[in-house]
Amino acid sequence: MQTQKERMLAGELYDPNAPEIQADQLACHAWLARYNASMAATPAQRRELLLERLGAVGPGAVVRPPFHCDYGFNIFLGEGVFLNFNCVVLDVVRVAIGDRTQVGPGVQFLSADHPRGAQERRSGLEFGRPVNVGSDCWIGAGALILPGVTIGDGALVGAGSVVTRDVAAGATVVGNPARARAPR
Repeated sequence: MQTQKERMLAGELYDPNAPEIQADQLACHAWLARYNASMAATPAQRRELLLERLGAVGPGAVVRPPFHCDYGFNIFLGEGVFLNFNCVVLDVVRVAIGDRTQVGPGVQFLSADHPRGAQERRSGLEFGRPVNVGSDCWIGAGALILPGVTIGDGALVGAGSVVTRDVAAGATVVGNPARARAPR
């Protein structure tokens, strides 16, 4: 029999109120309080804090506080990744951001999802779908990256875009919902 945490990590329906999941969230909230109070810390001190909680932090990765996430341990940042102020990562399952990807302020990466039917939603169960962002991408300010989306290497997501579907490598997408734009 799987625990609720094992079900969550596998992307299956799980109970977000299960004690072990609540304990992980509380631990993350305590860590976030420390991390978000680190504005005056050196980059090396902030990196050490990131290494305490995140699944992976590549060399030169920067996360500017304030930062928000559910668990932290499902976030994987490549080398030279830059997350600007007020990024939100709902990481009930893996959220991976590739090398040298630049992320504007207020961007949200949302792996948490909910059943589509009202009856099933009433149960309070949730599930997750992984989010994967390739290397050398640029995600503009205020963009929303929805559950299950993969963004290919070198792609550009315009500011304020809502990305509901996969983005091809090298593509530029803008709007709500985000759609491919012809290169200039």
